[in-house]
Amino acid sequence: MIMPRGQQLLLPASPLFIWSSLVLALTANMLINMGLLGRAAWQPDVLALVLVFWTVHQPLRVGVGTAFVLGLAVDVHQSALLGQHALAYTALSFLAIAIHRRLLWFSVPSQAAQVLPLFVTAHALALVVRLLAGGDAPGWSMLLAPLLEALLWPLVSVLLLIPQRRAPNPDANRPL
Repeated sequence: MIMPRGQQLLLPASPLFIWSSLVLALTANMLINMGLLGRAAWQPDVLALVLVFWTVHQPLRVGVGTAFVLGLAVDVHQSALLGQHALAYTALSFLAIAIHRRLLWFSVPSQAAQVLPLFVTAHALALVVRLLAGGDAPGWSMLLAPLLEALLWPLVSVLLLIPQRRAPNPDANRPL
């Protein structure tokens, strides 16, 4: 594959770093949900954000199965309808895999605009499942969550790509 002009050649992602970032995002989600506000509808889903990032950048390591297992973990933690987040994360991961080759050709701010519909779809799917199960509608503040997730995309991209940007053995003879 030909790389876009001006893009830096990245080192391979460490599987330990990938899985530890997913576990850290799951832990962050759990801590946010146990905070003072509880599970507010406007709060961004950090796990969904990190899951989409790794699904786009490492689709062979993080995919639909990982999304399903992490979704079940979130369902159990939130005492939600079992499978609600699993279905939303699975659909999110599938859609991210579908656009991952095209998405990497865009700049990071443009990528944020490209992943916004994915986050909107995942939140809408979770809302539909919740409403079909007899739950209450969270209100208009739910529209903020996908927008905040898309706004956090550049920050997450920069943070999660830092370990891959370092030079393997930097010296004066190897500019890569």
